[in-house]
Amino acid sequence: MTVHPHRQSTTGDGAAVLGRDGEIERILRCATREPGTPQTLLLLGEEGIGRTTVLGRVRERASADGALVLSAQGWADDAGHGYGCLQQLLAPPVRGELAALSAAHHRVLTAVPRGDDGPDEAELHAAVTALLDRLAAARPVLVCVDDADLCDRVFLEALFAAARLLAGRAVTMLLAARHESALPGPPPGTETLQLGPLSGPAAAALLDGQPAPPTGRRRLEILAEAEGNPLALVELSRGVQGLRHPPAEHVFGVRLDALPAATRQAVLYAAAAGPGEPVAAVMAALGTDDLAVWAPAEAAGLVTLVEDRLVFRHPLARSAAYLGRPAGERQQAHRDLAKAAVLPEARARHLAGTTVGTNAFVAAALEASAWRREDAVVAAHALEQAARLSPGRRERARRLAGALKAAHLVGDPGWVRELYGRVVRESDDPELVCAAAGALAAALSQESAQREAFELLADVSELFPVVDRTLVLALAGLAAGIASQSGLPEHTAALATLLDRARQAEGSEPWPSAAAGPLVGLDTPHTRRALDALVTAVARPQPATSSLSGLGRPHGAQPVGPDAPPARALLAAVAHQADESDVDLGQSCTADDRLRAARAFGLRGWSVLALVDTLVAIGRFPEAETVIQDAMNEAAVLRLPRLQADLEAQALTVRALRGTLPVAAPRLTPAVWRAVCLDENRATHARLLRGRGLAALAHGDMEGAWRQLRDLFTADGAPLHPFLSARSIAELAVTAQRTGRSAEALPILERVRAEQGERPSTRMTLLLHHAGAMVGPDGEAEEHFQLALVNHGANRWPWECGHVRLNYAIWLRRCRRTLEARQQLTTVLETAERIGAGALAAAAQRELRASGAAPAPAPAPADDGPLEQLTAQQLQIVQLAARGLSNREIGERLFLSPRTIGSHLYNVYPKLGISSRHQLRDLVQGR
Repeated sequence: MTVHPHRQSTTGDGAAVLGRDGEIERILRCATREPGTPQTLLLLGEEGIGRTTVLGRVRERASADGALVLSAQGWADDAGHGYGCLQQLLAPPVRGELAALSAAHHRVLTAVPRGDDGPDEAELHAAVTALLDRLAAARPVLVCVDDADLCDRVFLEALFAAARLLAGRAVTMLLAARHESALPGPPPGTETLQLGPLSGPAAAALLDGQPAPPTGRRRLEILAEAEGNPLALVELSRGVQGLRHPPAEHVFGVRLDALPAATRQAVLYAAAAGPGEPVAAVMAALGTDDLAVWAPAEAAGLVTLVEDRLVFRHPLARSAAYLGRPAGERQQAHRDLAKAAVLPEARARHLAGTTVGTNAFVAAALEASAWRREDAVVAAHALEQAARLSPGRRERARRLAGALKAAHLVGDPGWVRELYGRVVRESDDPELVCAAAGALAAALSQESAQREAFELLADVSELFPVVDRTLVLALAGLAAGIASQSGLPEHTAALATLLDRARQAEGSEPWPSAAAGPLVGLDTPHTRRALDALVTAVARPQPATSSLSGLGRPHGAQPVGPDAPPARALLAAVAHQADESDVDLGQSCTADDRLRAARAFGLRGWSVLALVDTLVAIGRFPEAETVIQDAMNEAAVLRLPRLQADLEAQALTVRALRGTLPVAAPRLTPAVWRAVCLDENRATHARLLRGRGLAALAHGDMEGAWRQLRDLFTADGAPLHPFLSARSIAELAVTAQRTGRSAEALPILERVRAEQGERPSTRMTLLLHHAGAMVGPDGEAEEHFQLALVNHGANRWPWECGHVRLNYAIWLRRCRRTLEARQQLTTVLETAERIGAGALAAAAQRELRASGAAPAPAPAPADDGPLEQLTAQQLQIVQLAARGLSNREIGERLFLSPRTIGSHLYNVYPKLGISSRHQLRDLVQGR
């Protein structure tokens, strides 16, 4: 039951609670008085950060779990009145309990709603304490106070007194405020929970959920300007619909208007300067060195000085300070800042802020300085602005093309589409048309439209003969990436034609100067050879090793030049096709770091999946999970569902190998997978099938694993994906042997072996022999096992080597060669524990026990404690409830009614020694 205050405020930050699961769960643990949690919790955060929204969800969840929730809200108009908030707390349902109190307490509390003269404060404290104590006798009580810093002192002191006197009782105080300093003397043991900015994905989801969400460049601008503040996201998005007045005038306008004129001007200059410019430049533009000019703004909570930077305390304060001034004042601010600027890029940006119409000089300055910070987002903005200021059509088109390439590096498909349309309208120059087509094709591919992307490149390939050779080789390399992602035979077959056309290109125009930054070093002989080698490796996978050797850097030598991420990424891509993990990892990690620093996720997205695959293959699981999470955040912000799907599949694979899968079947994000056409994204499909297959293996479901892994090949044994399917041949063979389907798997193995040619890579040799040992003739099994392990180079893939040794040990034990089996299993266990392969370690432990040996180095299996008492269905329900799913959501997954789910949970709580579902998460995680 929830008792609400009689007045409610609107926060403007949306009804959905996005990105706050951790905070809500922590608060709910306090509400259920779990051991170690405080009785009083302060929820702190700036304006619009979502305090009210979080409180609302906490009230709903706590009430649904049987708590009595009492609510109050502070108001500025009530701060001087003695009992405004207490009157809200004593709403009619609670007022009915007053009659059961002692006469003295009843008299004190009934006087409050009548507005009588206030009682003695000590009497009031005692009465409030008695009331809460009585209410808590029936069920837990949660007191929620929003905007507590605006509540009257008497009310807050009464609550804090009750908290001190009711220590250990089922009463929890939750107070939300902007600053802790505004609250008088919280009781000992009070903890604070700072509500910080939303994560990138949560902020993007909130922005995209607005009635008229922005797209393209403006969407990324708002995400950057809002800095994760929900109110700022909502208010700034309203400006997209044509609002020109300050969106936060109702919040910050009064404070700004109250500033002295000199300070108001200083704040305008600071807002115009942007977050990256030092305060010295702003002071120089103002013509003063007296820092006291900022004191009124600091006192008003608008700005603060941090080292050599002036920081706005709230993202909307900057917006209000800038948009709230007339255009003439803003132009003057930019004019003065341009004169004072030291950095060329800052000077160019401020000159642009003073320009109305076109200006060739300013446009050239913007273009020249666009990549000085090596930031793709900054460069795309600058080049787009340079195009807007360009008086000539040719220069405008060229700079638009530069902006398009930079936006392609950023990776936002909406921005790429906007600029692509403008480029092709402005120019029919073959060079620019081809470059624009490449940028759009890359965006289409990242969105999952592989057929459309490849057709676009095929169409413009007719222009290759008159276009710069470096550009057309880059487009051929892009086509190879699309073909690798699609896995479609027709795309692979068409690569040879595209490569021939690229090799014949004789265009003399250089790569446009605007395309610098992460693309520097693209126009070098080595990079052109790497592009050629990549296309060849994808078109004809067998000679990939020779293609790598042909580049002259088979052992991870550095590309020419210290700043050549394209060369590194291309070398890594060829090495990946050749299964040369050392070269692959050495180059791709360096390139990935550089591209991340440049915010060039559009280019990074092409290499990050191969990087994760390599990290997983060599057993560096924690690093793989870190890269996956970082890339998932970027892909969510940029709205790249295909990449999200790939990363989810890779995350599932890592959890399966590490043995960290939940008992319940893993769920993948439905919205992401609905946006991906698996038929033209066979690399994604292959990663999904392998992830699900390994998850089934980890759960001991051999039939399920077989079904998933078998789908990596067609009915006639052809690979679903020409590269990835073959790398799962050993796992397929293992499940085939375990389920009695060796005869069905053997033709698939023979086809894979034939397609790998006479000299397969060391890794494929390992996998093929492992598969042969599992499904080949019994008399050849040991020879295959030994051939798989004889090459010391195979140790570069520790999990796959460990998997071979595990199955070799099983074979040895069944041949009654127990001592040899134990030797292999000991090596497997050591390897598995070293790389953190929990599933492999558990399998080795089981086999060691079966062989009669006690695996001394291995830790004892985790004790599930009270969870062991549950049935399989009860355990599955508990797992899902611990993840925060409602009874209805659990029922939908398990095809049970919500009532049945509730009944199961009601019955298991006594077995587990808990009283609330909010205690389930800690119990399950600590099992």
